[in-house]
Amino acid sequence: MSRVCQLTGKRANNGMAVSHSHVRTKKLQQVNLQERRLWWAEGNRWVKLRVATRTLRTIQKKGLGAYARQLGVNLAKL
Repeated sequence: MSRVCQLTGKRANNGMAVSHSHVRTKKLQQVNLQERRLWWAEGNRWVKLRVATRTLRTIQKKGLGAYARQLGVNLAKL
């Protein structure tokens, strides 16, 4: 399974690790994904999702159903 957030689609970012002598080497910055069971009120059931921690904070603020609708994600298929 690839490391991608199931709601937002966030994935790894290519960056540079810079040493004290300013030697730059390539580095992969992974998304902080968490496997969570979230209650979906409109569907009246639990949904198991792999989401980024940033997405979890937004879900707490807006609600799972409203945020999924805003992103255009159908939770019934998950």
